[in-house]
Amino acid sequence: MKISKNKRNTEVRVLTKNLKMSTQKMRRVIDQIRGCSYAQAYTLLKLMPYRACYPIFQLLCSAGANAKNNLGLKEKFLFISRAEVNEGTVSKKYQIRAKGRSFRIKKKTCHITIVLKELSNLIEFEISENLKRKISQYGT
Repeated sequence: MKISKNKRNTEVRVLTKNLKMSTQKMRRVIDQIRGCSYAQAYTLLKLMPYRACYPIFQLLCSAGANAKNNLGLKEKFLFISRAEVNEGTVSKKYQIRAKGRSFRIKKKTCHITIVLKELSNLIEFEISENLKRKISQYGT
C-alpha cells in the first residue's frame, strides 16, 4: 500500500498482484465502479453476481480502512479516482488428451490498482456555506 498526502487532496492507493483471474472478467466489474463514491461502489460490489466482485470488494474495504485509520479521512467524502486492471504472469500447463496428444491450458493472472481520493475541503466549504444561508434565512 502506498499512501501519499498532498496539501490539496489526499489519496490512498491499494493494489493486489497475481490474482488468479482473467483481466477481462475483472475489467467488467472495475468499469462499473470507476468514478463512483466509496459508499456507492461498496453497494454495487455487494449486489453484483460476478465472481470477480469479491476480490475487488476486499480491496475496496482495505482501502477504506486504510484511509480511515492511517490518514483519518472520512469515508463519506472518498471516491474512486482511478481503478485499473493489468495483466499479470501467465502460467502454462498441459492436459493429456486422446491418442497421445496434449492440450495447453493458460492460467492467467492480473494486477488490480484502486486509488481513493478525498475532496472534503471543497465539500465541507459548500456545506458550511449552505448552512450559513439557511441560518440567515430562518434567523436561527
